[in-house]
Amino acid sequence: MKEFIINKNDTGQRLDRFVSKAAPLLPPSLAQKYIRIKRIKVGGKAAARDYKLAFGDAVQMYVNDEFFQAPSEENAYLKISNPALDIVYEDENIMLINKPAGIICHSDGSHSFDSIIARVQAYLYIDGQWRPGEENSFSPALCNRIDRNTSGIVIAAKNAQSLRIINEKIKAHEIDKFYLCAVHGKPNPKAAKLEGYIFKDAVKNQVYVSKTSQPGAKSAVMEYKTLTSTQGLSLLECRLITGRTHQIRAQLADIGTPLLGDGKYGSERLNKPFGEKQQALCSYKLVFNFKSDAGTLSYLNKKHFVILDIAFVKKYFQPIDIS
Repeated sequence: MKEFIINKNDTGQRLDRFVSKAAPLLPPSLAQKYIRIKRIKVGGKAAARDYKLAFGDAVQMYVNDEFFQAPSEENAYLKISNPALDIVYEDENIMLINKPAGIICHSDGSHSFDSIIARVQAYLYIDGQWRPGEENSFSPALCNRIDRNTSGIVIAAKNAQSLRIINEKIKAHEIDKFYLCAVHGKPNPKAAKLEGYIFKDAVKNQVYVSKTSQPGAKSAVMEYKTLTSTQGLSLLECRLITGRTHQIRAQLADIGTPLLGDGKYGSERLNKPFGEKQQALCSYKLVFNFKSDAGTLSYLNKKHFVILDIAFVKKYFQPIDIS
């Protein structure tokens, strides 16, 4: 229990607003509940959430200590009482999450700290699958990440062993990641392997494609095939062989078929008639293709997971079988 004596600067403030400042990681819905069930009191008695605090009031809060910490990326999960997650698959070791466009995988340092990993940790914490107080150092973690405005599958590891194995398999190219994207025009040829080099301008957060190696550049390899074309757009399936920043967006723009809705590598002139503000790109399929021992995750070998409900596919290319 923590007790706060109201000083002149807090006088006249509503109880629920004071609580949100005193315990910044306590979710608002939980704070309201604690006031209602008398785990938060004023002067040892129940008080309404809109009670105006008076000078000298004693506010007693029977709240876990972790909720009084300053917000950070490491404890952001505490702020989330109802994590919004589209779970594609879950077992005792991993989760596959369908990340919506517009949500970041990890915190960018903003005040809210909302991210997919914070939501995953909140989900596991609330469900009792993860008990931070019993862990020395491990926290549930993402094994891969995708851009804020790209949707699709991200892998979360629930334990250190699974995190190690998945990271090793990604590095060894034993987990195949397939993307669907809508591009302007028709690629020529309809299917190909794109090989080149990508170097990043960290200041602009933008990458550039080169046919030849140069200092700071990394190899970039991907395969694509055209599934269908209509309305001046083509639907492509891409398989990443390397996983570079903005790789699909930059390499497809480099061959003259930029992504629909991509404001960084695309064409505003081409995008404007469609009114799309986010790139039409989804990491829609994941295939576990282990070629070496996967230990406790061997049961995943040859399994594949697909997202079928993709907004831009339904809008521009239906009906089409992408399963």
